Amino acid sequence: MSKKSYAVTIAGGGSTFTPGIALMLLEEHDRFPVDKVVFYDNNAERQETVAKACEIYFREHAPELDFSYTTDPVEAFTGIDFVLAHIRVGLYAMRELDEKIPLKHGVLGQETCGAGGIAYGMRSIGGVIEILDYMEKYSPNAWMLNYSNPAAIVAEACRVLRPHSRIINICDMPIDLMDKMATMCHVKGGRRSLQYSYYGLNHFGWFTKVYDSEGNDLMPEIKRHMAKNGYLDGIEHEEGREQHIDESWIYTFGKAKDVWAVDPETIPNTYLKYYLFPDYVVETSNPNYTRANEVMDGREKRVFGACRDIIAKGTSEGCGFEADAHATYIVDLACALAENTKERFLLIVPNDGAVSNFDETAMVEVPCIVGANGYEKICQGKVPQFQKGMLEQQVSVEKLVVQAWVEGSYQKLWQALTLSATIPSAQVAKEVLDDLIEANKGYWPELK
Repeated sequence: MSKKSYAVTIAGGGSTFTPGIALMLLEEHDRFPVDKVVFYDNNAERQETVAKACEIYFREHAPELDFSYTTDPVEAFTGIDFVLAHIRVGLYAMRELDEKIPLKHGVLGQETCGAGGIAYGMRSIGGVIEILDYMEKYSPNAWMLNYSNPAAIVAEACRVLRPHSRIINICDMPIDLMDKMATMCHVKGGRRSLQYSYYGLNHFGWFTKVYDSEGNDLMPEIKRHMAKNGYLDGIEHEEGREQHIDESWIYTFGKAKDVWAVDPETIPNTYLKYYLFPDYVVETSNPNYTRANEVMDGREKRVFGACRDIIAKGTSEGCGFEADAHATYIVDLACALAENTKERFLLIVPNDGAVSNFDETAMVEVPCIVGANGYEKICQGKVPQFQKGMLEQQVSVEKLVVQAWVEGSYQKLWQALTLSATIPSAQVAKEVLDDLIEANKGYWPELK
């Protein structure tokens, strides 16, 4: 008996990540059959470039696939089974401001952390809720797999504003780190063979146990690598592979050595460097050329250049498109929901005791077992005082941001910035906030 085929909408059809995700869906067709793919974006011009190139690729490699792209939510969200959402409200132009405005005030600017992450979160909440509402209006039985950033703030907003929605918030950073740990330890089967314990918030967590499929404890070996080179030993040194890793990520993977040293009993998420070493990040940042510029000059130009080349030639032959290997976790998750596979995933979910000595309403990132009826959390017990202190501070930041968005409260957003471990004082927080408000006119709700 053949498997059911599924209809998928990719929300964020003009993203540079969309071609890789679309190709990944084709590569995983035997495991997760898809007969309909729709791209949806509110930026018609940007989406058209990506979609026309993908249309040519699909015609040549999967002519039976029902493919379309649209800016009409009725067309995009009617009769679908899954929404894969990865939107960027304000595009890279606003990300550049998220990074450069804080740096002007001597504090770090980053996509999901600190002031930059707060600014991005204030833009993202409305967009994600809008897409979720479209899905539930036109395809109420569908699942939304959301990996739009900043995932922690977006997940908290969904908990508050749409607590009963069929949305699962996910992130690929721990997946990437598990890939690296599997490479360090020469694990057959890669990350899928790992069993692990992990707790935290999105981009703010720690691995506490890692085993291979035979139950061997890998933590001692991983710790040896961390003490020497951070996550750098987990990068596969294949010819041509390293050129796809931007210089800023090389520094981040290396800096994990110092992050790990703060608590050598656990293995940290790389993003913790922004909270534990904010002074280092500022000192090593170029206020005139940030990560946003690196992406615009790199990935943005490569992907859109490839798309325009395909359109001009009328063929995808030799185009350089590649399936996004890291995005296979999205298919893994969709399969678990559709086929009731009961696999383990790291998801961002309401705590409700999963971390027993932490805020029950926090949106924590913990291992879950996923099947047709959703997820079941794997309890992680109590966390140590050091992590608990950091988590309490950061979850309060995220909750205050969502409250500020819902209430239109200047005061609560000022409090959120003041409480962030990346900002040294309430005065600096206010100065950064006032500049961010000016830059985000038309994106944020009006604050009073």
